[in-house]
Amino acid sequence: MQPSDAMPYAHVRSDHLHTWTKGPGRPIAAEGSVASECTEFVPVQPNSWEETGLKESEVEQLVLKLLLHGGNLSGRGISERLRLPFVLVEPLLLCLNRDHMIAYFASAPMNDTVYQLTESGREKARRASGQCEYHGAAPVTLEAYNHSVQAQSIRRQHLTLPDLQRVFSDLLLSPRLMDRLGPAVNSGRGLLLYGAPGNGKTSIAERVSHAFDAAVWIPRVLGIDNQIIRLFDPLNHEELPLEGSENEVYGTPIDHRWVRIRRPTVTVGGELTLESLEIAFNSSTGIGEGPLQLKSNCGTLVIDDFGRQRISVEQLLNRWIVPLEKRFDFLSLASGKKVRVPFDCLVIFSTNLTSHDLNHEGFLRRIPYKIEITGPNESDFRCLFQRTCESLDIAYQAELINYLIDRHYKATERPFRYCHPRDLLLQIRGYCLFHGLPTQLTKQNIDTAALNYFDGDESA
Repeated sequence: MQPSDAMPYAHVRSDHLHTWTKGPGRPIAAEGSVASECTEFVPVQPNSWEETGLKESEVEQLVLKLLLHGGNLSGRGISERLRLPFVLVEPLLLCLNRDHMIAYFASAPMNDTVYQLTESGREKARRASGQCEYHGAAPVTLEAYNHSVQAQSIRRQHLTLPDLQRVFSDLLLSPRLMDRLGPAVNSGRGLLLYGAPGNGKTSIAERVSHAFDAAVWIPRVLGIDNQIIRLFDPLNHEELPLEGSENEVYGTPIDHRWVRIRRPTVTVGGELTLESLEIAFNSSTGIGEGPLQLKSNCGTLVIDDFGRQRISVEQLLNRWIVPLEKRFDFLSLASGKKVRVPFDCLVIFSTNLTSHDLNHEGFLRRIPYKIEITGPNESDFRCLFQRTCESLDIAYQAELINYLIDRHYKATERPFRYCHPRDLLLQIRGYCLFHGLPTQLTKQNIDTAALNYFDGDESA
């Protein structure tokens, strides 16, 4: 079906998946954002087993394991658990019933039936569970996932200055820094943020994906070489339910094996290991968990506090060289087989080290943007202190900020940090609450906060 002016939503079919445009040639963009060059990818409900990319025998095993672990279920209940249309599941249930794997247990509404396992069906379900206990949503093929990543690639998103100003509105960033961040983010490649601690490197890194308003679709689970790999992770992915019915939004039912999420931002710090960059297979359940970079596809992967991981910088840098250059990665399945997967995330390395400290020419060549995040000057520091006072409902007094700067910064040659106003004011508020005093700036409160905060240095 070709797009036409008469259709409010047109679609182009590719590998049984749909890419949608609102009107001919115009992408659907999120409210308040700049439209990207790519159209919104939407997985449409399959009408045949061929369109699912699955074999009926695979789904039969899922049905048997679902009844084994979940108890008796209606046909539509099974369909909902598998996230597959009932029109496909119903004939499969009739075949299982004919083969004496399942039996009718009771009637259900809407001319449906409640099914239970037979003894032979229970035995077959146990054998299948011994290999893999998974019995949730039917998997999506790697081929379909590759297509979705290509269609929703972060490299096809292009931000403008207003987009960054919106997501960084609560941070005090200089125009020069914004001019450097914008092209780096639009590149969709590697970015190194370095500088002294406390100046907002992590805050900047974690806000980048929020500048891309458009939602993305990801599979709940992947099926690769008869192995199940979980991809949707509620800890790292924020689900974005549709506002309205599927027909109202897209004009067609969608494939519920996929979930609509905000472009992901996955952050990992000192706990990062080489093992967390590989598929983690649970030997007792036979289920694999997707690695961090796979869960970050179409979004941002933040390596926080880079250089403080439990593995050496050299090991980690060597692991990233090929993916950063080629935009794909190789992962090992439980069988030992290597599979190629997309590597489509903006990797942001946040570190207190300098690019010279990293001393790895091959790696640094593949990080096209290296941006130093410096501390505020005195004027910015005063401005930030005033804004933070307003947010914490504490009266701002310029003469007391003069006292703070003269006594605890200039006298000790202490550098300004962007985190200091917030941290010092929270110290003052905590002290006042403990002693039942009104929360306000005084010389005594400032001295107490500085004494506690700056390493207990009484000379501060």
